[in-house]
Amino acid sequence: MSQQIMIIGLGQFGTLLARTLFERGAEVLAVDIEQSRIDAVADFVTHAVAIDATDEGALAQLMPASRDTVVCTIGGASKDSAIICTALLRQMGCQHIVARANSQMHRRILLLVGAHEVINPEQEFGRRFATHLLHRNILSDTMLGGNLELTEILLPPSMVNQNLVSLALPKRYGIIVAAVRREGELFRPDPREMLKDGDKLLIVSSEEALATLLKEV
Repeated sequence: MSQQIMIIGLGQFGTLLARTLFERGAEVLAVDIEQSRIDAVADFVTHAVAIDATDEGALAQLMPASRDTVVCTIGGASKDSAIICTALLRQMGCQHIVARANSQMHRRILLLVGAHEVINPEQEFGRRFATHLLHRNILSDTMLGGNLELTEILLPPSMVNQNLVSLALPKRYGIIVAAVRREGELFRPDPREMLKDGDKLLIVSSEEALATLLKEV
């Protein structure tokens, strides 16, 4: 069964999120106060409705609690609207509310009024792009929570023809190699097998530990 997701707020980020989720098989209900934005997304979401999401009665009619996830992407200068909408969603019993924050204080307030998860797309993009500029051999990274991230890196030249036992990454850096990708195939590493030029390592670490490793190799 497809996941049912409601997206509230169809700015650039909300529109892209709605479209991507729909293309990946989710049932997407898109909501915005502006009819023009609703008209713009109507062809690539399941349903699109123009309402004021801070209007409790109008929001309740969409039965947000029946959705697997509700994402409030109201941003820009509409901080108060995002807070009110998030509080209403929690009051209505939504099981998973994701809210978009513009600052650390906004994030704290959204969590206090009921968001289960808070995102800051601009901050996250800035962090990832900075990492990409500083460390070109980082191929992708995903935050896991608790200051841990899953990162795929191209094997540095200094590690070629070494094995994980000799590298001692957990002891030296607090880094765990979860998998190796070689010629497109992903496999669990044999600690005594020699790593090859072109291998990609999927590692679990803190951002600081990874930065230390990449400076030293």
